[in-house]
Amino acid sequence: MDFFIDFGVIGSSFLSLMHPITLGWIVIGVVVGIIFGAVPGLTATTAVALFTPITFDLDFTDSFAFLLGIYCGGYYAGSIPAILINTPGAPGNAATALDGHALAVQGKAGKALSVSVTSSWFGGIFSAFMLLVFAPLFTKMALKFGPQEYFAVAVLGFSAIASISGKSMVKGLAAGMIGCVLGCIGMDPMDGIPRFTFGILDLFSGIDILPALIGLFALTEVFSKTESLKRGQKEEVLPSDRVLPKFKEYWKRKGILLKSSIIGTIVGAVPGTGPAIAAWLSYNEAKRGSKEPEKFGNGSEEGIIACEAANNAVTGGAIIPLITLGIPGDAVTAVLLSALLIQGLTPGPMMIVNNYDIVTTILWILIIANCLMLVFGLFGSKYFSKILSIPSTILTPIICVLCVAGGFSVGNSTFDCLLALILGIIGYGFMKFGFPVAPMVLGMVLGPIIEPYFRLALISSDMDPMIFIKSPLSCLFLILTVILTWSMQRKGKGGKKEKKAEKAA
Repeated sequence: MDFFIDFGVIGSSFLSLMHPITLGWIVIGVVVGIIFGAVPGLTATTAVALFTPITFDLDFTDSFAFLLGIYCGGYYAGSIPAILINTPGAPGNAATALDGHALAVQGKAGKALSVSVTSSWFGGIFSAFMLLVFAPLFTKMALKFGPQEYFAVAVLGFSAIASISGKSMVKGLAAGMIGCVLGCIGMDPMDGIPRFTFGILDLFSGIDILPALIGLFALTEVFSKTESLKRGQKEEVLPSDRVLPKFKEYWKRKGILLKSSIIGTIVGAVPGTGPAIAAWLSYNEAKRGSKEPEKFGNGSEEGIIACEAANNAVTGGAIIPLITLGIPGDAVTAVLLSALLIQGLTPGPMMIVNNYDIVTTILWILIIANCLMLVFGLFGSKYFSKILSIPSTILTPIICVLCVAGGFSVGNSTFDCLLALILGIIGYGFMKFGFPVAPMVLGMVLGPIIEPYFRLALISSDMDPMIFIKSPLSCLFLILTVILTWSMQRKGKGGKKEKKAEKAA
């Protein structure tokens, strides 16, 4: 398929979006996305699905101006509760909570929020341009992915446990494997047999990741604060010296920004992966290449940059297979696929050739939406952080109410609320015994991907385990997994030796 960039069409598409009504739809979409993304349990997917019906009477430009605005705003806004109350708004923001909330506890919530939105903006803009330039190339790469490649990518993501295990790699691996087991609860994806359900009908569909995030992050934090809470005591919140980040700070970290954006775009272009895998992979790679890996998990700005740049880079990446193959890259683009069909457009290999103006319009909408997201995010970061000045005796019950509302909103079921409570108790127990919670969440995300693709690969190869080595892409990903894990373990040992030497001195 021959393809070239037509700058005339790109220019005319930009001018078509300069109509006040179209810009208004983008603004409304970004605001709605930020509101939904900032409430735990209400994600960008929920917002896009909820508001798609009102676009039936709109033309393509206004319709996608609204929906893509929600898309971009929602993906970023999940970092707001992750930073402020240690409750990721969506699975893709779980890694952000590790360093974002640590900075908030240190009185740097405003700085953490501004770093988050700026990194999200860069990742979103980067992936939008990659959509324009490399869409055909990413399409060809995605077509080469079989079960063994998907399995290898998921295993590569699982290597992030090496960087988020804290002091004990053994405890991190144990938590990750427990997460994988929890992810296997429900109907067997191959045989349709219920597993670990104990006859409970609500478990037949498995454990939804959002109640799990609410329980393992938010309720664990609530239990921890309640334990040490003194009635009437107001916690001291240190004011942030500076909210707006300086350009030179990002210039120093340009490598992390670029690397994470590339990872997010590539992962987003592979159907069935999504922002969670992109964020964990980027976090792992950022820590591996950092000169100060010991800061990760304790308030590293580099950790936030890596997670949020990759998380939002998925937005443009996920649209690539949607447009060129008609295959949704993630849950939100599955809803956007129906929106395209409503507009009378059929995604596929010829869409970028026959409807190049549609592709360039989507490009500009993504760019404008990300710029508006940056403005609203930087303006709001000064005020969002004031949430932490609320006394714990008031804030903790509010968080509990949000947890219940968020858990219920996932499936309109009280069972999800009960599930979040149970997982919160488990997470609190893990924390008390020194087991990190983040690897468990990672296991729950990747377990349902690793298992079925592992089985499919073996079935398709007549149970030949060499299929994972015979495939060049699969072999490459597995080799990268070994190298990254070994590198992180070696760096961790080096850090321990340095600390022992400092104590001896």
